[in-house]
Parts: sequence; structure tokens; C-alpha cells
Amino acid sequence: MKCFLKKLLCWTLISNCFLMTAYAAPAWPAGPDIQAEAGVVIDMDSGAILGGKAYDTPYPPASITKLLTALLVMEHSKLDDVVTFSSSAINNVESDSGNKLNVAEGDKLSVEDCLYSLLVHSCNQAANALAEHVAGSQEAFVKMMNDKAAALGCKDSHFDNPSGLNGDTQYVTARDMAAISRAAFAEPDIIRISAALTHTFPPTINNPDGLTIYAENKLILNTNDSSSQYYYPPVKGGKTGYLLKAGNTLVTYAEKDGKRMISVILKGSPGQYYLDSKALLEYGFAHFTNFNVAENETAYTEGETAVEVAGKSYLPADLKIDPSGAVTLPEGAVFADTEHTLTTDFPDEHPERSVAFIQYTYDGRKVGGAYLTQKEVQEPVTEPATQEETKPEADDKKEDVKKFSINPFLIIALVVIAAAAGGGAYLSYSRKKEEQQRALRREQRRRRLREEGVTEEEFDRLLKERLGDRSKGNNRKKR
Repeated sequence: MKCFLKKLLCWTLISNCFLMTAYAAPAWPAGPDIQAEAGVVIDMDSGAILGGKAYDTPYPPASITKLLTALLVMEHSKLDDVVTFSSSAINNVESDSGNKLNVAEGDKLSVEDCLYSLLVHSCNQAANALAEHVAGSQEAFVKMMNDKAAALGCKDSHFDNPSGLNGDTQYVTARDMAAISRAAFAEPDIIRISAALTHTFPPTINNPDGLTIYAENKLILNTNDSSSQYYYPPVKGGKTGYLLKAGNTLVTYAEKDGKRMISVILKGSPGQYYLDSKALLEYGFAHFTNFNVAENETAYTEGETAVEVAGKSYLPADLKIDPSGAVTLPEGAVFADTEHTLTTDFPDEHPERSVAFIQYTYDGRKVGGAYLTQKEVQEPVTEPATQEETKPEADDKKEDVKKFSINPFLIIALVVIAAAAGGGAYLSYSRKKEEQQRALRREQRRRRLREEGVTEEEFDRLLKERLGDRSKGNNRKKR
């Protein structure tokens, strides 16, 4: 038996060692070789950079700038607001940039119509008019653009105008443009509008019968044409751009198998930049999977050990993890393969009551994370008082009830005492009644003997004899 146990122990140890050495965290997949000078693909949910090249090198953005313009418009206006085109909005463009909407000074369109013109066929006048509608002037709006970019964590980008036309200090990195696009595509209306194939405008001064525009983005135009090289059904939205200085630029948003990806292309070449975008997206969908942080992490929200953040201590019971936080890992990896740290270096735009960001890394790469936030203190809920409850008499009655309230254990004790007392009284009553009945029987017997001529003395003698005999009989029974 001992020999068998030794063999079993050895095999167990060998098996465990084999399993430990057999598993190794998957290596980071190699990305596609794109022809554009810069590009990146990120996971929409985690924000993790999955692949690309030169994504921290700044380039002119061209009209993909309009995604930032659209984001600010969505945050500061309503779709049915009316936008009036000023002379500045129409004329403050480069001389050869055209007027795709053929608008004139004084034309009025809804914010939604202007967004279709902005995102579907890239009208620069619509960008200027929306900027003035939101901020009062294009200059004030540009400040809002740069402030927003900084709040989103952009570090190597700057904007000079709301349209993306040439500017002396207008540049963006693929990483920063991905962060901006991630915020923009969090707005369902931006996805919907940017994916439109056509849109018809109401009458304007130069278009009394209205005007219909058509999409220019080939990845959107060919989502139903499987014969096209640009056919890619997962595409749900995006924005193109072009300037001689910027080359072809493109942002694409796609969904597939429950995953959401964003690709950015900078300084691309005609036609090829669509294929570069498609290649980056397909790489992201094929090689990665997501994990929800709140469903997998317990280090900061369970147990009794205090969580130390920037010199402050928090009890785990007072903290929670933002449920939208995610990490993106190569297929085959598990959540336990990650490493994590707490940081307070996070963008200005973050969930309320955030105390830290849980930053996860895998193979030295940042792969996403989640905000650690304080739970809100719940105020006690009080029922509104009725009229009767607000009267002094009602308050007095409440106090009386409180005064005469009895502890339930006390009630039980009283019941037991009362039962015992009642039992004793019942026994006493029974004995008394039995004694009365015996006395009554003796009196009846005395009367009957008296009628038969037996004297009182003789009756007492006979009674004593009978009682003596009964006592003897009881003694014999006991023996």
C-alpha cells in the first residue's frame, strides 16, 4: 500500500510539472504589413492598441478632423437645432476647397442635416457653420477642439480649424485620432449618420428643389457588393479625408462577432488606404478576445486590506470597478496572464468618483483596464408624512406606543408565569372541590345510618375502622 501511495504521489508531481511547463501565455500576434505611412487598430471597448505602425508620429489629419467636430456638436446641441450659415462660414475656406452643399449666406438647416453634410460628403462650410452654432465663432470652437482632445488623453495632436483643411499647426497621431474616434463612435447618431449611403436636404437658396448627396467612403458603399475588393460587411461607420499634404486619411468603425474595432490610416495612397484599413480590422477581429474587468478582478473590492491610492486609504467594501472596463488579449490567453497596477494618471474625462485606473499589461503592452470608483453613499429613504402624522396628537400617540412596547421575550416569560400560576390555582381548586365532595358523602352516610338507628358514637367508630382498613390496604399495595 505504501508503495502504491508513493507511486501515485510521484505521478501527481510529474503531471503537475508537465502541466505547468506545457502552458505558456500566447505571444502577441504579428500585425499586417500596411502600405500607409502610419496606421493603428484599437479595440473599441478596451482602447488597447492591437497593431499598426508609426502610430505616435504626427501627420496632417485632413477631413477626419470632422469626427472631432461632430463629437463636440453632439455634446453641445440638439439634432433639431437650426443652424444659420454666415458669410464667414461660407467663405472661410481654402479657395480650391469648393462648396459641396452649394449653400449661401442666410441658409438655414438643422444640426442633423449639417452633420450629414459634414460626415457623408465632407462639406467644409457645414463644419464652419456648426462651429459657429456651438461656440459663437470658429476660433472659440477650435479652442474647444483642443481642450476636448487633451481631455481624451491626446498628447501629440493639435487642431487649427473645424474642417481639417491645411493649417500651420494642424497635426494628429494615429494613436490620438483613435482615441478621438473612440469617443465619437460612442455616439450612436455619429455611427448612423456616417454610415448613410444617401441623404436629401430640404430646399435652400441655391437649391430650391432640395439636394441629395451620396456617400464617398468605398468601404461603406460596398458593404453589399461581395465582388468588390472593398467589400467588408463589418464596417458600420467612418470618415475619409484627403489633402495633398496629408495624402489619404481614413477612420473606420467595424463590428464583428460581438467585438468592436477602430482603424486609423494616415498618409495613405489612393485605393490602398481602404485595403490597409480592412487588413488592420480583420487582424484585430481574428486574433484577439476581450475580458470584462469587473467580472474577473477582485483584488481591490474584496477582503479587508485597505487600498492605498495617492496617499489615501479606501476599504474594499467602499469601492467598485466600472462595469464597462475591459482588457483585450491574444486568443488563447487568460485574464490571469495579465499584470496590473493602479494609476491616477488618467484622462480628464472619466466616471464620477473615480479614485484610480487599474492599468493592465500583457507582454509589456497596455491592454486596457477599468476605473476604480467609490460607491455612492445611499441616503436613508424616508416616507412622506401624512397629515395625521404631522399633528401633535398623532405624535403623542406614537410616543405612547413606544412607551408601552414590550419586548417579545418578556411577553413569552409572562405567558409562562401566567400558565404556572393558573396551573397552581387549578390544582388548589380541584383539591378543594374533592374535599367538599368527600365531606358531602360522609354527611349523606351519617344521615342514612342515623335513620337505621346507628348512634353518632357508633358511626364515628365504624368510620375510623374503615379508614384504618383502607390505610392497611394501601400499605400492602406499596409492598
